[in-house]
Amino acid sequence: MSKHAMSLLPRWCSRVFSVELNGAPFYFAVKEKHLGEDVPRVFREVQNRDKCYSVLVYCSRDRIKTAKFYGELKDKLLRDLPPECRLSPMSSFLPKVRDSLVKGYFLKGNSDTSSPIERLLSDLIQHDPVLVCSYSPAEDGQQWTQHMWSETASQVMDVAKEYYVVPSEAPEYHPSTLNIINSDVFYSFDEAYDVMKKCGDIIPEAKAVLELLPSRVEARNKPDFPVIVIEGLDATGKTTLTESLKDTLGATLLPSPPECLSPWRARFDQEPPLIRRAFYALGNYISADQIGLKGAKTPVIVDRFWHSTAAYAIATAVSGPVCNLPGEGSEVYCWPSDLFQPSLVVLLTLDPEERKRRLRNRGQGKTDEEEELDHNQLFRLRVEEAYRRISGPACVTVDASPSADRVLQQVLLLIRGKCHL
Repeated sequence: MSKHAMSLLPRWCSRVFSVELNGAPFYFAVKEKHLGEDVPRVFREVQNRDKCYSVLVYCSRDRIKTAKFYGELKDKLLRDLPPECRLSPMSSFLPKVRDSLVKGYFLKGNSDTSSPIERLLSDLIQHDPVLVCSYSPAEDGQQWTQHMWSETASQVMDVAKEYYVVPSEAPEYHPSTLNIINSDVFYSFDEAYDVMKKCGDIIPEAKAVLELLPSRVEARNKPDFPVIVIEGLDATGKTTLTESLKDTLGATLLPSPPECLSPWRARFDQEPPLIRRAFYALGNYISADQIGLKGAKTPVIVDRFWHSTAAYAIATAVSGPVCNLPGEGSEVYCWPSDLFQPSLVVLLTLDPEERKRRLRNRGQGKTDEEEELDHNQLFRLRVEEAYRRISGPACVTVDASPSADRVLQQVLLLIRGKCHL
């Protein structure tokens, strides 16, 4: 067992394990002694011939390599495991301990598939940064044990430690919230820049992105003219509204992410969340630099900004219902201290069915996130709630269901009242 994996062992029995099944998390813990606890729910429906395994990717000092390996591991498991094997996301964490989350996968097979599964896992443990465990029931099925694997000097899998599996209460918030800060959402230029710079050796496009960054990061003087950000899901009328505001106010219209990043968006959309989110975070700082320049001469309208970057990242990292999100007032909703704050942020909202109707009428292709919004109501609700909880500045919600002209007039009233235009 590697030194990194061994570092988890001193508090192993304090950890909670989470397995995602059909979008819902199921929790369990382990103990050195069994005191008659019930079988954890995740194991209750396992058939007598089924066998379970977990593969956790422990965090090394190189976050970039860890993130890349985690994504590649899923592809490898899906490719090499028997088709009958069921693969589910899994994590292990210390409750309320920031950055303690370790992610991985939970595997369920049967007696016919156990041999190829164990051969694959035995090979992984010898060469890759993983911690492998298997799970087996007692003869009466009323008690399960976790068997931690370790390779021996002869490179043969061995059981390093055995624990009893017991139920665990769900944490106050989803375990992914422990690792959101500067992993899923970035709160400073330096944190995002550090990730992108370390990607330079493995992602050539990262160097091109770094060349586009502003030469200095300190906040510019406040623009002489107001800066208004329009937020909202696709098909809520952002494009129509931003174009109308541009013409009505004689303003400059800027998209976010900035157009200069367009050549590399598809490339970074394929990367793990850590790298993908750093890319979009840096896009906000490029946009802020452009806002500072344009805002010296005219009002500026921005089509999406940091709210979108953060809301989608938080909603993606945290699965399940809205109650799994970090509570209102959490630091994950705080605006980065080194990022320009707009004068007003308007969030356009629309009935879900009306938004879908508008999307169909547009006849345009959808992004992966838009596909998820249409097929996963919980994801849409998490995105919308994350928008509402972001502070400094908070969003002002506007119903986008009336005619485009009425929505424009309502937003102009907000701008005149807030920005004195």
